[in-house]
Amino acid sequence: METVGTRPSGGQRKGPAHRLTRRQDVGALVGEAAGSPLRRTMGVGQLTLLSVGATLGTGIFVVLGEAVPEAGPAIVVSFLLAGVTALFSALSYAELAGMIPGSGSSYSYTYATLGELVAWVCGWCLILEYGVSVAAVAVGWGQYVNELLELTAGVSLPETLSAPPGLGGTLNIPAALIVVLAMVVLLRGARESAVANTIMVAVKIAALVMFCAVAFTAFRAGNFQPLFPLGAAGMSAGAASLFFSYIGFDAASTAGEEAKNPQRDLPRAILLSLFLVTTLYVLVALAALGAMPWREFEGTEATLSEVLVQAVGGGSLWPILLSAGAVIATTSVVLTVQYGQIRILFAMSRDGLVPPLFAKVHPRTGVPRANTVIVSSFIAVLAALVPLGSLADATSIGTLFAFMLVNLAVVLLRRRSPDTPRSFRVPFAPVTPLLGVGFCAYMLFSLGSDTWIAFGVWMAVGLLIYGTYGIRHSKLGKEAAE
Repeated sequence: METVGTRPSGGQRKGPAHRLTRRQDVGALVGEAAGSPLRRTMGVGQLTLLSVGATLGTGIFVVLGEAVPEAGPAIVVSFLLAGVTALFSALSYAELAGMIPGSGSSYSYTYATLGELVAWVCGWCLILEYGVSVAAVAVGWGQYVNELLELTAGVSLPETLSAPPGLGGTLNIPAALIVVLAMVVLLRGARESAVANTIMVAVKIAALVMFCAVAFTAFRAGNFQPLFPLGAAGMSAGAASLFFSYIGFDAASTAGEEAKNPQRDLPRAILLSLFLVTTLYVLVALAALGAMPWREFEGTEATLSEVLVQAVGGGSLWPILLSAGAVIATTSVVLTVQYGQIRILFAMSRDGLVPPLFAKVHPRTGVPRANTVIVSSFIAVLAALVPLGSLADATSIGTLFAFMLVNLAVVLLRRRSPDTPRSFRVPFAPVTPLLGVGFCAYMLFSLGSDTWIAFGVWMAVGLLIYGTYGIRHSKLGKEAAE
């Protein structure tokens, strides 16, 4: 497969330092996306549902129960704080996605602004964001399958086969199974995957609306007094944990080469999906805390189905319906986020930073087949072996770091390429993207030290791979040498 015009931008110095700071030309990136072998089948509706599908899942169905003890009733404010943080980055994503409509998402934006080394770091963060979050969602899927079995048949899967090592099990078989099933759907093609996602998104929105309607019948305003029992620090910690719930709104930006009209539709899809998701999250949090006092969440990791059991009783049909909706909801997230991970690696492979196998597209389906199988196999193993909490925090730190780079890219491209066409412009730039950087930094430092240590190890591994493979095989570097 031929790569179109990946030349370094003009005026850069040559030498050892240049190898790390060489940048891709924005016009070349646009031309490369235009000549992509991927098939353009998605309109604005499917792109919006892709982002909603990637976002709306385990974060609200499972992680809410883990985050409530950190913030108490202020978890509603935590959702808003996390949503505002995501909004600043969403505006930056909208501008850059309309300007550079490729599959690389923030990796490509960073390559055009901050250079190859930082682009690699961003791409490595995206691998952490997408790959690890799929594994986390798959673990949540297994929890809801077990809950559905208990509510309907009074049985559950053996713990040794449904929990990872360290939590009483040997392998989380359900979590690995859903990743493999998503791989089968993805291998059929982008159009088929989009249709399946559309159906699942409709089901999970209906499930959350049903939860709100039922839970509000048991609403008690006294459950919100005091609103900040654990102070502002608790609210911030809750927001940092819940930021995991917003990961995925940028999924549409990974479909730039499969969108029919990417310059117009990608910004709309990104912003519309974030608005829909934030509205649902706040309503669900209000309903959950109104129906179940926050202290009863402590030590339980309560799911939304358990909240309904307390609100309306165990013999009701509603918790069963919600559990079924949660199984479908998390299936959608696994499918769409797995899709995004594969497209990120596709873009990195096309640039030579990872092996060319990841960029090979099957001529009949238009899908990077080997990429899909390799990524899905890795994620399935991760989902089978690692607990949810560790996965969620690791995902948040990788995402926040990538979002900071996207906001910086907007500021730099406004200065370096002011005349390049933009179908959407971030309002009040550079103030808005710089606020995005600040909010992301604030959330980053609300995460625990263990998460930072794990992130440092991940970055060290990534830099080792770049130093031994990426810098030597970079297509941009080879063209510069020629």
